[in-house]
Formats: sequence, C-alpha cells, structure tokens
Amino acid sequence: MRLDKFLSDSTDMSRKDIKQLIRKKAVTVNGEIITKPEMQVEENDAVTVNGQAVLYRRFVYLLLNKPSGYVSATEDKKYPVVTDLVPEEYRHFDVFPAGRLDIDTEGLLILTNDGEFVHDITSPKKNVYKRYFARLDKPAEDADISVFQGGMEFKEFTAKPAKLEICADAEAYVEIAEGKFHQVKRMFERVGKTVVYLKRVSIGGLKLPEDLASGEVKEIGYEELLNKIYD
Repeated sequence: MRLDKFLSDSTDMSRKDIKQLIRKKAVTVNGEIITKPEMQVEENDAVTVNGQAVLYRRFVYLLLNKPSGYVSATEDKKYPVVTDLVPEEYRHFDVFPAGRLDIDTEGLLILTNDGEFVHDITSPKKNVYKRYFARLDKPAEDADISVFQGGMEFKEFTAKPAKLEICADAEAYVEIAEGKFHQVKRMFERVGKTVVYLKRVSIGGLKLPEDLASGEVKEIGYEELLNKIYD
C-alpha cells in the first residue's frame, strides 16, 4: 500500500499532515528517510514518524461497558451515542457497534471498524449466545424455564431456544442467540414479568471485564477476541 495510506490508517494524522512530515524528512521506512508519500510499503515494514515507531492497524476492536442513556449507533438526533464514549486516540478508526443494546440496557458492547467481523458475530447462523443479567418486577418461576427453552414465536421473528437461570430476589440470567429489538424484555413479558434492569455480561465466552467501569473503553486484540467469543 502507499505510505500515506499506511500512516492515515494507523494514526489520527490527516493526509496533509503526513505529506508535511514527509517533506520535513521526519518519516523513515526500514531505516531510510522517505520523501515520497506514494512509496509502496508492506504492513510489517518498520515505519517511524519523528523517531517513533508506527504499527500498522487497519482494524481496531474495543470493548465498551455501555451505560444507560446511550444509543447503539454512530449518530442520533435526540440522544447521545455509544461512539461518543470512544477515546480520542481511537476516533480516526471510525468504529461502530457490533450489534446493539437498547438505550436503557447496560453492559458489554463491541465497537469496531471491521464490517466482516460484525457480520459474523451478529449472524444468527453463528449461534453466538449473549448472556444478560435481568432484574424483574417479580420472581421468575420454574415453569418459565421450559417456555424459554422452547423458543418463542414473535410477529417478525422466531426466537431460538433460550436458557433461563433463576436467581434470588426477582433476578435472573438469560442467554439468547439473536439479540432482536427488546427481545429479552419481550420474552419476559410473554411469561408475565417486566424487566426493570438489564445488563449484558457476556458475548459467547467473552465476559465483560470486571475492571471496566461504566462508560469506559478497552482495546482487545483480534485473536484474543475471537478465542474468547468462541471459547
């Protein structure tokens, strides 16, 4: 690829900034000063800017502990969006949410600029189950477990069998494969319960990090991400 593309993909510098740095002889490739932005480089070439190494990154993967009140989108006319929480150092990657959480639902959300990854992870065919912690208006019952396990017919989709784990004090965990609009809430409504609080705690084998505070973002490597999700 061109050197200026390598740098624009990997940093928050504009093409104009990159050209100026190259003219100032501040950019090297494999130890040689480069004077042309169109020079062809490889992803594993040793590139430096002002003596600082620049590692090529086309895609980035971020874990967000989504707080309530944020829309799972990149823009919204009425509410703040999850990408507002992305630190400045990642803004140039133009990440977007992999899937969605309702505005009042908290917890684990992946942000990335890798569209192919998002397609794979959100496809029902992949059978990646998401686990949610739910607080209800009244306790779930043993009979509800079999209703969830049997799958549910809704007007616009058929929910796959879901796992319901009943806890004390009107609390429960539920695992679903689809993640449709208000799905968990609608499933509990089907058995006569109302969700008063909902938090996603895992996607496949990927758990929400305990040290990730609400509204915080943490980068994760691609291989580690896949290994944990499909663990």
